[in-house]
Amino acid sequence: MRSEKAFRNILKISAVITTLLVILIFITLVLHSVPAIKKTGLSFILNKTWDPVQDEFGALPFIIGTLLTSVIALVICIPFSISISLILGEYFKSGIISGVIKGLVELLAGIPSIVYGFWGLFVLVPVIRNIQSEMDVIPYGVGILTSSLILAVMILPYSASIGCEVIRMVPGDLKEAASSLGANKFEVITNIVIPYSKSGIIAGIFLALGRALGETMAVTMVIGNSNFIPKNIFSPGNTMASVIANEFTEATGAVYLSALVEIGLVLFIITAIINYFGKKVIQHFEIKK
Repeated sequence: MRSEKAFRNILKISAVITTLLVILIFITLVLHSVPAIKKTGLSFILNKTWDPVQDEFGALPFIIGTLLTSVIALVICIPFSISISLILGEYFKSGIISGVIKGLVELLAGIPSIVYGFWGLFVLVPVIRNIQSEMDVIPYGVGILTSSLILAVMILPYSASIGCEVIRMVPGDLKEAASSLGANKFEVITNIVIPYSKSGIIAGIFLALGRALGETMAVTMVIGNSNFIPKNIFSPGNTMASVIANEFTEATGAVYLSALVEIGLVLFIITAIINYFGKKVIQHFEIKK
């Protein structure tokens, strides 16, 4: 009983410390954003011009760039992550093939961001440039699509690992009952496995989205670093994280520095909103189980 009580106290203390840390981070961002907030107000979010020389700061190009790259990366990632989850959770639960695939997925999660950036520059950018030339598009090579492809590879392990675990938790009795009624493997997966584990799969997808929103170094190296709203997926752009990484050390004026911190505050708020809606979606599917 004492050990159980001590364990609960540790959990409570951990929850309180985590909450305090989040609150302190938010307060710190707000306090350092005050000069920019006073100067720009709500126009900071809606203004599409970012010109530190003229003291004009608008975060709209970076918000759009962040959402574009993250959503495109997620769309690319989802089919592959679900496929890997099914392969590891249903077809190859153990053995050499399972070990190899699982090891490769874990390796993808452990590769440093800077390495992904170099791979994107040396391998992916020339490929995209050739595709753009064939399509009569200005062959930048770098841009929204390139950074989205990099992000898709980077977030794949997060959604795939969670999906695999929840698929393995599907009760065997349900699958055996469906098979005994004449269902083949495909029908068992589509009618039993995926519906039962959909809340966990969605949780992994939202975790991957949160990872994509805040990625910095790899995106900075291949997105083109243009402070304008992208015209299409091949255009160069910037994300909120990449513009902070590029310009924070160069910010000289108080308002300029504060505007960069305010971009971090906006990113913090967007991430919190997405996490909130993600929980609501997961709860909705759990109720529908």
